[in-house]
Amino acid sequence: MKKARPDWVRCTQPVDGVERLEAFFGGKAYAMHRHDTYAIGATLAGVQNFRYRRSLRNGLPGNVMVLHPDEPHDGQAGTEQGFGYRMVYVEPALVQQALGGRPLPFLESGISADPRLVAATQALLRQAGHAIDPLEQHGAIAEVARALAAVTGMPMPARKGDFAAACRARDYLRASIGRHMGLAELEAAAGRDGWSLSHDFRMFFGTSPYRYLTMRRLDAARGMLLGGVPLVHAAVATGFADQSHLTRHFVKAYGQTPGRWLRYMRDAGMHSLHTNVQDWPRLPA
Repeated sequence: MKKARPDWVRCTQPVDGVERLEAFFGGKAYAMHRHDTYAIGATLAGVQNFRYRRSLRNGLPGNVMVLHPDEPHDGQAGTEQGFGYRMVYVEPALVQQALGGRPLPFLESGISADPRLVAATQALLRQAGHAIDPLEQHGAIAEVARALAAVTGMPMPARKGDFAAACRARDYLRASIGRHMGLAELEAAAGRDGWSLSHDFRMFFGTSPYRYLTMRRLDAARGMLLGGVPLVHAAVATGFADQSHLTRHFVKAYGQTPGRWLRYMRDAGMHSLHTNVQDWPRLPA
């Protein structure tokens, strides 16, 4: 007889109104309960059954679950194989702020396969053991809020952007690639609140402040690698936590590891993406 897998739960401490959880259950997981937050999650393996708004729902891989604040629900395995899943709990005020004070979006079914929502939740639904940069978390919440509004058909009035503030933020990000930066610091430099700044960046530059910063860091790292700087030093000098952090973002952006990319560039006769070495971030002493 095959031995059943043990149940397990991993969770993080709440950070700026967001808490993450990852778990596996072979049978009954939770009795009926409710949260005062949005509960947003994805089933990674198996089938997750839960009762929600007087109906039984089936959470399957590839779908996103969005449980509205204060709505009762339970959870259990839908098959003998059990189910694994990840959840993120987001304070409703953050979603409302991201939408400029609009009412909270409500997904009646509690489940969606809409690609906009699936894509928007990826950053928040990482493994519980992987830390999320505060600037990235802020941008991810804005993406989820906009996707929820779109999927639920919420009318969104046109909002004017502040191009000057977006430019100030962009210039500040470019000058700060070699160090950690908090949201409050960027808000002060731009003279604009973070939610509005997120909207401005998307409007004028087609991306989020965090994504823009990450790509500029990768640009600098590529130049340093072509100049012969070891990967571990290039990672630290361009604001990444370590070389694995840099590698993860490099693969996500370019589809290959830094080592493989570097071999291709050297085979093609490229030596540096920067003509001026002074443009590179300073290496730690």
